[in-house]
Amino acid sequence: MKQLTTTLLLFLLAFPALSQPTAQTLADNRERRAILEILKRQTDDWNAGRIDRFMVAYWNSDSLTFIGKAGITYGYQPTLANYKKRYPSRASMGTLKFDVLELNFQTPTVAYVIGRFHLTRPQIGDAEGYFTLLWRKINNRWVIVSDHTS
Repeated sequence: MKQLTTTLLLFLLAFPALSQPTAQTLADNRERRAILEILKRQTDDWNAGRIDRFMVAYWNSDSLTFIGKAGITYGYQPTLANYKKRYPSRASMGTLKFDVLELNFQTPTVAYVIGRFHLTRPQIGDAEGYFTLLWRKINNRWVIVSDHTS
């Protein structure tokens, strides 16, 4: 064990870049935290019954896409209208929980998240499924540009 520890220490001393976070790693961590914080705010807003605030994470554009069981919805306003139609009451909204399974950056301004959602709804039955979110950093702000939830 002592020999393994010594070998590892010598290796890290010989290649200090491997033991130090790079500027890109630090930037990725900062961007990762930003996206996770948005998802946390979405959860808080949903659980408080604030669909309009939940939608702030989405790109306010006619080019937003939402793919769900009913097909593809194009645009921010139609997506918001569908959320309000599908979840008209606190009982239907339930309590949301996200589990992020993967968060990867394709470029410094494009990321995707794969996750699972669970709605606890004692009055009408729970709902759960998976989602893939495509994110873009637009005007220095991360927004969801495409949501595929099933």
